[in-house]
Amino acid sequence: MHPKYRPDIDGLRAVAVGSVLAYHAFPSLLPGGFIGVDIFFVISGFLITTILLQSLAAGDFSYRDFYARRIRRIFPALVLVLLATLAFGWYVLLPGEFSQLGKQTTGGAAFFANLVFLGEAGYFDATAETKPLLHLWSLGIEEQFYIFWPLLLGLAWRKRWPILRVTLAVAALSLLVNVLTVQPHRAAAFYSPLSRAWELMAGGLLAAMRLQAMNAPVGSGGSGASGDGRSWVKHVQSVVGMGLIVLGLFMTRSTKAFPGWWALLPVLGAVSCIAAGPHGVLNRYLLSNRVMVWIGLISYPLYLWHWPLLSYARIVAGGEPSLQVRIAMVVASVVLAWATYRFLERFVKLHLSPGVLRGLAGGGAALALAGVLVFLGTPLPRNDSQALQAVADATREDNYYGGFEEAALDGQFVYRAGTGKHNVLLIGDSHVEQYAPRALELVRTQADKARTVYFATKGSCPPVPGLFSGADTGCDERRTAVLDLALKPEIDSVVIGACWSCYFTGAGPTVNYFVDDMKVVHPFLNGDGIDLSLQSLGAVLKRISAHKKVYLVLGNPVGMDFDPLKQIQGSRLGGMTAASGQGKAPMPLDQAQFNERLRQVAEANGAQVIAPFDSLCAGGQCIRSMPDDGSPAYKDIGHLRPRYARSFATYIDPALLDEGAGSR
Repeated sequence: MHPKYRPDIDGLRAVAVGSVLAYHAFPSLLPGGFIGVDIFFVISGFLITTILLQSLAAGDFSYRDFYARRIRRIFPALVLVLLATLAFGWYVLLPGEFSQLGKQTTGGAAFFANLVFLGEAGYFDATAETKPLLHLWSLGIEEQFYIFWPLLLGLAWRKRWPILRVTLAVAALSLLVNVLTVQPHRAAAFYSPLSRAWELMAGGLLAAMRLQAMNAPVGSGGSGASGDGRSWVKHVQSVVGMGLIVLGLFMTRSTKAFPGWWALLPVLGAVSCIAAGPHGVLNRYLLSNRVMVWIGLISYPLYLWHWPLLSYARIVAGGEPSLQVRIAMVVASVVLAWATYRFLERFVKLHLSPGVLRGLAGGGAALALAGVLVFLGTPLPRNDSQALQAVADATREDNYYGGFEEAALDGQFVYRAGTGKHNVLLIGDSHVEQYAPRALELVRTQADKARTVYFATKGSCPPVPGLFSGADTGCDERRTAVLDLALKPEIDSVVIGACWSCYFTGAGPTVNYFVDDMKVVHPFLNGDGIDLSLQSLGAVLKRISAHKKVYLVLGNPVGMDFDPLKQIQGSRLGGMTAASGQGKAPMPLDQAQFNERLRQVAEANGAQVIAPFDSLCAGGQCIRSMPDDGSPAYKDIGHLRPRYARSFATYIDPALLDEGAGSR
């Protein structure tokens, strides 16, 4: 038993998919567009729970029929998109990239893509834009819900448990998991079904409440209570619901702790819109508009097609594609979505035979198996060579904290390794994190001298009090806490470092940095923010060096010249080759000059300097290749790859060994 068709819900789907599409293609236009997925979750929870409860009430519920309907709904477009994505990936991707696409394909076909991406970079990281199947994480959440929820709901129905209370309990528990994990474990909160289930359950709660109202005796506040005299309530719900969604689209940011409390905006907005019914003012005149309904009808294939097209456009372009290309990809995704809906989905809907069902299930299983084979290296992509593989391996090598123990130090999350007599705390951003493999290697090979190391890092968070950016992600709270850790008696020495060039010379991402001294904002551009930042850094070094040994790690060379992908000649759509052997790049003079300013700050405030440039550069040239096999020494434009750091970043050793590095 399916709920009565509501065109306004298709219109709400249009809002959801349009928001996601706008965010992915034109992120500055709609910075919170990713909340469209949360709207989808609410819609799915409402419709699936309505179907389940109506079927249970009618006594004709069958798990087999339920999952058969899910296969007919989900698999046709999914199998087509997976097949097309995998085929095009074979043509344009490098060996390592194609292997990873195989893993993503298996995750997408078997509905655990969210768990695959949980172990990789976050949804909002730059590398996420080159994962053609990243968007299938949300499908994994929904399908896992479809497995868990019918079983629990069927049990509750048989046991005569109060359905509304069961639904509310599950939603409350999941919401609690969400808000408790979103700060310390942001990726888990984003991708885990445990922290996302409450969004689907919000729609489920609405379905359960409607069923309860329908079953209530006449005159007891059931369906008879919502007559024409209360139509204004529906209009208010419609307006409030759309208002909350619009608020979420323009106030939510990828830099905020999401989902967390911020997800309440799209979730409550979607619930309110659905609760308003088809006659709410905006539901009737906006969401039920023919164009909105048409977009809603193709929303599922549109969601599936848009991201692989945009992701491949970025991969082929080697960076952000032009506005014209992105517009073309959006148009292409709409055309492909319409064709998929018109010729594939409708065909399957009209031919509901067991043979079609078995074919769809078999196609999904075959793609899952194909993904495993691709991940294991069979077949190799078109652009395959040992040199290309070396470049691909370098770009994928990012497990800097592999082998470390996750621990807490005075309430702060840290990575720990070693059992040395003295403890060293490393503070900074990912350019301090990049030395973790070297620390672990010293713990392994020189256990008698190696210090116990604690890494308290946060990406894109310079260890300079008062220094902020327009894209701040809770940096100040973490920075303050870990700098306080440096003064704890259990810490014997402290290492402070960062991608100084990224913040002060423009070598990194284009971000607006400034100093806020609680009285006035001091910008870097056309202001005195840089000078004040160096004063703040000097004060930190002086405060800590009064009690213990402090090292300041200067920056390593950063820039496009060090990008491993620069070793590749040719084009993705044509043929590609990769240079091998020892490669060097011109030394960035502005970075070297700024390092000298940092050296003066360190020496004036009692800190010992560690200078990567002295080891990485000579004669105006800096290395960009491994000394042993000529493969890239960097994983991207600025981070040394773990394999290089592990074996060759010996300049950091004085801070990590007791030898000549004891505490004061």
